[in-house]
Amino acid sequence: MEDLVEPGLAAALRTGPFHVALREAIKARGLPLQRLQHRLNESGVHVGLGTLSYWQSGQRRPERSESLRAVTALEQILGLPPQSLLVLLGPRRPRGQGAGLPRGAKRYADIFQTPDALVSLLSSLGAHDGRLHLLSSHDVVTVADDGGVGSVESTHVVEAHQPTDRYVAIYWGDPGCDTELMSISAMDGCRVGRLRRDQESGLIIAELVFDFLLQVGQSHIIRYCVNDARPAPAKEYFRSVRFPAQHMVVQIRFPATRLPVLVWRFERPQEGGPDRFREEMPIGPHRSVHIAASRVEPGLVGVAWDWGDQSGRAHE
Repeated sequence: MEDLVEPGLAAALRTGPFHVALREAIKARGLPLQRLQHRLNESGVHVGLGTLSYWQSGQRRPERSESLRAVTALEQILGLPPQSLLVLLGPRRPRGQGAGLPRGAKRYADIFQTPDALVSLLSSLGAHDGRLHLLSSHDVVTVADDGGVGSVESTHVVEAHQPTDRYVAIYWGDPGCDTELMSISAMDGCRVGRLRRDQESGLIIAELVFDFLLQVGQSHIIRYCVNDARPAPAKEYFRSVRFPAQHMVVQIRFPATRLPVLVWRFERPQEGGPDRFREEMPIGPHRSVHIAASRVEPGLVGVAWDWGDQSGRAHE
């Protein structure tokens, strides 16, 4: 039957994710959502227009038994091979607070002093955040001549504890930053989806979308870069850790025009809290320092430096 399916739709059915395949099927058949809803009603399955819209945009996914019945009906109405959409949904997501999360996971409220803006922006993207955890990460932070963080290039090895097709990148600019001058670009293993900004908190978040659905236990490598065209003065950089991680590297490159008088590494359970570990670090001949941490517990891991009264925030 796949021979009767358009090549673009056939590719979407093979690789997913579910919402892309559904959207391509609806487009290929030329059925408005109102007509599709009417056909579902005729088959004895009742689904709201809003729900159909959410399904094809990826904001929600079918999970309940009656919703899965609707997906089976959609396959028939859209002339698709049996279970071609159902298989893209993968196993049903675990339910309950903390379901499917690695042991020892923390909430954003356990880590950040003011998580409200972050939670609000994440909510605007739907329930996509928190389905992956870092196995390892490597951040290369470049400090600009004026003392601000000009760019952060990140390489992550992630593993899914719930089925997902995207990673949510979170970046906190330093006080005084302009979020309109901050951008996130995909380098490998992903593409940039929806982007959200909050100027008051200096926050920018972006979906990094994969070309397939990552199943539970599967790993994936992504690379992306955050750039700030006019960074505010900074005195530290840290990566927040919600789930226990196997390995983490943070490398800071200082400009040739200036060096801090003191640099130290730190780990702390939460923003604004006392350090559980602190150690001074020498600056190497290449004007850079790095930390390599293993078996990292949830909290903050980063590097701080002293060259005046400038201040900074961080990045997840």
